[in-house]
Amino acid sequence: MPRFGCQEQLLPGETLERKWEFALAAGYHAIELRGRGDYALLDRLPELRRAAASGVVMPTVCVEMSHFFGAFDPELRADAIAQLKSQLSVVAELGGQGVMTPASYGMFSRRLPPFEPPRSEAEDREVLLAGLTELGEHAATEGVHLYLEPLNRYEDHMVNRLAQAAELIEETGLDSIRIAADTYHMNIEEDDPVTALTRAGHHVGHVHASESNRAQPGTGHVDWPGVLGALTAIGYSGYLTLECRPRGEPAEALRSVPAFLRRAA
Repeated sequence: MPRFGCQEQLLPGETLERKWEFALAAGYHAIELRGRGDYALLDRLPELRRAAASGVVMPTVCVEMSHFFGAFDPELRADAIAQLKSQLSVVAELGGQGVMTPASYGMFSRRLPPFEPPRSEAEDREVLLAGLTELGEHAATEGVHLYLEPLNRYEDHMVNRLAQAAELIEETGLDSIRIAADTYHMNIEEDDPVTALTRAGHHVGHVHASESNRAQPGTGHVDWPGVLGALTAIGYSGYLTLECRPRGEPAEALRSVPAFLRRAA
């Protein structure tokens, strides 16, 4: 059974220490930080150091920026890479594990007009490999991981499935890059999420838990016994981190998740 994490914005409390108190009582083992743009995570270092000294476990960061390393504009790509490098360095200073990012978010979808992006698939691949290589080398230097998160077809047109992410990672040849698998996106994109997880195997470095409806586990139709069984089969030892829009009373929704997942295992 993986350890459970919860994203910081979901947890009640004005400080990370208060959020940690709730998380522990609810059955979570870690808090996932949000990596907002404009070097906000770096600006939080004094707060994060205090929280770490108080025992708050913060192993991972989920990026929340307005542009990403797969952007069409080269200046935006360079800025996203610089900010991600900063976040990787912050995580390393905290003794954490890594930072997750999609190739892009909300930039383009082949399922929505105008349907054809301004860059070819070959050009997309060149941009992604260049960005992943630069970020993966920085992560390796810092002793942490970069987690590439496939998103559904309406949120990104480049990396939608675990196999696509694994292929890119293999081409870089860097062990410092892993996949962040999200059960909500997998529910949309994978023919069989359990098989996809099994085939991705050792490339999976982080997992986001969310239902088919983006609410908390137990409110939709994700095959949780299958997902948890696949994680056990591939020897996954990371965190299963809640990323959702809670349905019902928020605190009760958060408390329900660890117990539900333990029963589903």
